[in-house]
Amino acid sequence: MSAYWLDWLSLLTRWAHLVAGTAWIGASFYFVWLDNHLQPPGDPALADKGVAGELWAVHGGGFYNPQKYRLGPPQLPARLHWFYWEAYSTWLTGVAMLVLVYFLNPAANLLDPARAAPPGAAGVAVALGFIVGGWLVYDGLCRSPLAQAGRVPGWMFNAVLALLLAQAAWALCALFSGRGAFIVFGAMLGTMMVANVAMVIIPGQRRMVAAITAGQPPDPLDARRGKQRSVHNTYFTLPVLMTMISHHHAGITHAGLNALALVLLAAGGAAIRHGFVLRHRAQPHGRRPVLLALAAGLAMLATAAVLLQPPGKAAATGPAIDDAQALAILAARCTGCHAGQPSFPGLTAAPNGVRLDSLAAAQARRAAIAAQLGGGAMPPGNVTGLSADERAALLRWAQSP
Repeated sequence: MSAYWLDWLSLLTRWAHLVAGTAWIGASFYFVWLDNHLQPPGDPALADKGVAGELWAVHGGGFYNPQKYRLGPPQLPARLHWFYWEAYSTWLTGVAMLVLVYFLNPAANLLDPARAAPPGAAGVAVALGFIVGGWLVYDGLCRSPLAQAGRVPGWMFNAVLALLLAQAAWALCALFSGRGAFIVFGAMLGTMMVANVAMVIIPGQRRMVAAITAGQPPDPLDARRGKQRSVHNTYFTLPVLMTMISHHHAGITHAGLNALALVLLAAGGAAIRHGFVLRHRAQPHGRRPVLLALAAGLAMLATAAVLLQPPGKAAATGPAIDDAQALAILAARCTGCHAGQPSFPGLTAAPNGVRLDSLAAAQARRAAIAAQLGGGAMPPGNVTGLSADERAALLRWAQSP
């Protein structure tokens, strides 16, 4: 496939992924909000029918009255709406993007010779192992006695899950490039989310529908498991969204403490989401729990920002190089991609429109060059063979006044 058509395929797949993800996240956030706003029905007849809670709302010029049953109505209507294609299409388009950007050319974005993952297809296999293995470990934990202690999800379950996810993040950052580690971590969480829908929530709902259709009471266990996984999914959402946009921020993904940054950003996103969940509940202590959750999340983000702060110009010591020497290194190691007419195979234009093939263009991007070189993000996988001395020299030039 030519680079031109591959670029179109990447654009349309990314667009489809965003559209499907917006639909899935929107539905997920709405139902969590709805659950937290339900009130006992005011009409005793509704309670007698099995309605556990209801809500009155106004939107778009109309009034709505959603009702939630304890387990299910005595008889199902002829038309029942399901929510699963949003999840499936988000995952399918996400996998397509993962393959197009990371797996078809692992040396560019997924792998790093300085990291422990094996090159080529073997490195891709390791990434797939984390994605599939993450679901298997998580699902086993959800089915363990730890998750059945009567407090779903329960602080002990949360602690063990958080520890396992932190270990996975640390391992991924030791194995893959910064971009690769962040995106595989996000793909692992996203796979847990969609597998929750496909393997637990929807099968349980189908069993509940079948029971009601047969005139039998639904199994409460299916309802509890579906609720448990749905709650987990809402806390995974913000960490997954963070990893989706992380590849634009090489100064974070390729920092020396990128594993700690990944853990803090993911945990901070989950804490912030918890704050919004609490915001929609009736709180016996007012807004204090909401503010504490939001403060904890923001504190984690601030901690990551402080810890990843670059050491400054003092790190780039040594003899200065002039503009001509800097341009020579750029021409040898960078302008194969970052030029008006790139010579690197498969490129028809400079990535992200970044050109370094003239002195004026390079000088205008000194700060960005310093950030990319200092973190080791560029060249991706060091495909152009930039030496340590060349990197240090170009970094000194980029940091000079």
